[in-house]
Amino acid sequence: MDSKRTEIKDLGEFGLIERLTKSFVNKQKSTHKGIGDDAAVIDSGEKFQVVTSDLLTEGIHFDLTYMPLIHLGYKSIVVNVSDVAAMNAKPTQVIVSIGISNRFSVEAVEEIYSGIAAACDQYNVDLVGGDTTSSASGLIISVTALGEVDKKQIAYRDGAKENDVVCVTGDLGAAYTGLQVLNREKAEFLSNPDMQPKLNNYEYIVQRQLKPDARTDIMFELKELNLVPTAMIDISDGLASELFHICKSSKVGVNIFEDKLPLDRRTQEAAVEFNIDPVTCMLNGGEDYELLFTIAQDDFKKIENHADIHFIGYITDESKGLNLVTKQENVVPLQAQGWEHF
Repeated sequence: MDSKRTEIKDLGEFGLIERLTKSFVNKQKSTHKGIGDDAAVIDSGEKFQVVTSDLLTEGIHFDLTYMPLIHLGYKSIVVNVSDVAAMNAKPTQVIVSIGISNRFSVEAVEEIYSGIAAACDQYNVDLVGGDTTSSASGLIISVTALGEVDKKQIAYRDGAKENDVVCVTGDLGAAYTGLQVLNREKAEFLSNPDMQPKLNNYEYIVQRQLKPDARTDIMFELKELNLVPTAMIDISDGLASELFHICKSSKVGVNIFEDKLPLDRRTQEAAVEFNIDPVTCMLNGGEDYELLFTIAQDDFKKIENHADIHFIGYITDESKGLNLVTKQENVVPLQAQGWEHF
């Protein structure tokens, strides 16, 4: 009997996760929230513990032609700490497992771990375990991060309400334009190994790609202001994709405004140089690791003058869909064209 073959790429990452896990039922009373957010949530008594995991594979998530090993170690921690921060939780511990091929020396692995150590110091987290194994397919790094949060302070993806204000930290699109610079320099190097990379004019955007930051600072500031976002997520796959996650989970729509999107001058200049629409970079670039969150109207005054939080739109009824209002005041349906894992 012929069986139908379904290609993984036809489902995509989240469709695959949903299909593989739909039959699983939580059995432990302590499992407060399982699959479907930036992290799982475990009831540990007085507080919630959050747990998240990310896998970084060579040739898919990083290219060692231009990614220094020390930066790779640092970034592997950042992407997990960012998921913890997206739950409005304080990161506390990490577990790191690594698969290494025989082309790596002990000194090379030490470089990776020096980056891991620097990130652990930066975010005040402890490395508490892991595993090492050989790999026949290049370098693989798997990180699990843990955090904790007061039960009344936790933020999920599913709490956005109509008329909530949509907020985003920092600026968007820099990591994507930095990647374009690195790929261009790689292509030139492959055709001329004697060339020297020309990165002097691109330091900011290249750093945003190679050594991003997790916005734990914003999470701590919100706590000091006694402000709990109604919904929150970190921007790893692109602003548009993350808006889709919040709106799907919360069963709402959204309007965001092109002229409110935070764009750094250096990102804009690089986008123009590569003949890419800067708005496309901001909406679909990914790997910015900024925080996207919604707040109730009553909380707006608490952060309205914050220099690094930008108010880009508002939540609407689900029936109105997800829309971008252009500078010309045209309403265009949002499309999520961010990072595809398969």
